[in-house]
Amino acid sequence: MTMLKATVAGLALMLGATPALAEAGDVLVRLRAITVQPQEKVGPVLPTFPTSGGSITNSYAPEVDFTYMVTKNIGIELIAATVKHCVNGGGSLAAVGRLACTWVLPPTLTLQYHFAPEGKIHPYVGAGVNWTMFYNEKASSQLNTAIGATNVNLSNSWGFALQAGADFDLNEKMFINVDVKYVDMGTNARLTSGTLVNNLRADINPLIVGVGVGWRF
Repeated sequence: MTMLKATVAGLALMLGATPALAEAGDVLVRLRAITVQPQEKVGPVLPTFPTSGGSITNSYAPEVDFTYMVTKNIGIELIAATVKHCVNGGGSLAAVGRLACTWVLPPTLTLQYHFAPEGKIHPYVGAGVNWTMFYNEKASSQLNTAIGATNVNLSNSWGFALQAGADFDLNEKMFINVDVKYVDMGTNARLTSGTLVNNLRADINPLIVGVGVGWRF
């Protein structure tokens, strides 16, 4: 991340970037490529597999976000992206392999503080709230073979979000952005196989790293 910041800053200087003075009422629009890396804790499938566990796959996706500058230092950001994650079995379910997959929609709203509104590099930090919706969840063919046709239902969640990043001016309107977020995210999974009902708790808590471009309006 340090090397990326140095490279981007050098590019901005070589291009002779004019500082973009942030003003109240500005709207920043960013388009990022993100990687979502769960810092997961997957519990056992209960009551049938008490010694099981699991892991959650990383995901990659485009993301768009909008920041409204309340003052030259204070901004409010809303991000929008959707990603797909899968759960792989561990412990007594390791031999099954993939257990289920789901799409995740985690809109996140953060309140940001921007440190250097008059500079060419604009670092910021933020904190806020996340609401996560899980949809189109499906059991894998491996799980269906192992325990029978299974319906998967995941609970939605609320949590906090922490953020740090920086904008590197290319000119008065366009900039490059790097951004890191930590999101408190979890779900309770209900696995229904005929008359058999199992439950699984998964704390996902992803680290979201993004790089992209932005425009100031």
